[in-house]
Amino acid sequence: MATDTIDPVKLDINNLDKSDWKTYRFDEIAQNISERVDPNDTDLEVYVGLEHLDSESLHITRHGSPDDVNGTKLRFYKGDIIFGRRRAYQRKAGIATWDGFCSAHALVLRANPDVIHPDLFPFFIHSDLFMNRAVDISVGSLSPTINWGTLKEQEFLIPPMNIQRVIFKLLLSNDAVIKADKLLNEKMTVFLNSQIESQIHNTKMYGRTINEVLDSLKKHRPVTSLKTLGSVFKGRGIPKADVIENGIPCVRYGELYTKHHRVIRAFYSTISQESAKKAVKLEKNDLLFAGSGETIAEIGKSAAFIDDFTAYAGSDILIFRPKDMDGVYLGYLMNSQLVRQQLNKFGTGATVMHVYQSDIEKIKVPDIPKNQQIAIGNFLENIEKNITNIQKKIENGNSLQKQLINQVF
Repeated sequence: MATDTIDPVKLDINNLDKSDWKTYRFDEIAQNISERVDPNDTDLEVYVGLEHLDSESLHITRHGSPDDVNGTKLRFYKGDIIFGRRRAYQRKAGIATWDGFCSAHALVLRANPDVIHPDLFPFFIHSDLFMNRAVDISVGSLSPTINWGTLKEQEFLIPPMNIQRVIFKLLLSNDAVIKADKLLNEKMTVFLNSQIESQIHNTKMYGRTINEVLDSLKKHRPVTSLKTLGSVFKGRGIPKADVIENGIPCVRYGELYTKHHRVIRAFYSTISQESAKKAVKLEKNDLLFAGSGETIAEIGKSAAFIDDFTAYAGSDILIFRPKDMDGVYLGYLMNSQLVRQQLNKFGTGATVMHVYQSDIEKIKVPDIPKNQQIAIGNFLENIEKNITNIQKKIENGNSLQKQLINQVF
């Protein structure tokens, strides 16, 4: 079949004829680039560690510098694939968009253009076929690692180049949509964060101390402590053993880190009626704080309960129950930069950081009428809903991309 004569519309991805596809060893498909670099003796400015690679992502959006590391590293060039050979089950492999060097716990792979098109190669690396094989051949228990000597001998079925061109055009088109949506998501998130500060505080934060910001805030809005606006108390009960299926909704301490942000929109644990008797029943507009964490940044993460149905909070959660405040507004207020900085100042501990009831009560916030709170909350929620819709679109795009890759390979 002549090159580029296949109509993408007529190519049935679900029923590909693989009779003329060929099997190649991996070292025929790609080169392992093992050029060494000393971070202390190089003009290269970009370092990519495994921590800079995102699971399931083709693209590398973060990097470090030579100052971050010591020891011999691997040289890579723009367009190479950096594949995390340690803990391959994390599925970390990204396209280098700069020249630089990377962790020796990675493989630097470069497509052989006579066998696989360089634009299709990253998608092949992210296929279940390749990733599952990589996991299977990893050796070691605590930190399973792939050896090039084993990987290079693995065999894979690769389509002819004319088929590849059609397939990667479909994949690149979908990937371009995902990238555009991710960029929009980032911009909308930055916009939301800026609007939280401007709508609630309307004062400059950067380069100022907490007291300087509060003094500036007092010039155009009354400021008070949380203690005057409600009461703070601790949750109780709900150990992991009490969690059941199909029970009464509850919030457990760890879920404030991993599941909830600003507003509680869904529940991930339930308990029995008997267990509920030992827990704290939530009221609408309660704000739930994580009272401890491994780092300063983790303590005091909070989310507002804005529903009317029965739900409970477990131990290690601090609850602020307002006298008359809007829960949605509270969720944004208590995760604002000004409040987070105050919480960071109050945090104490060595291996585990804590904030206490008395710390929460000291937090200074604007004291504005409830109707203004509701208006601000609604405004911010509309932005959040747009971000959620974009994120759903990204999830759908990623799902389609993965489906297309796995149907091919």
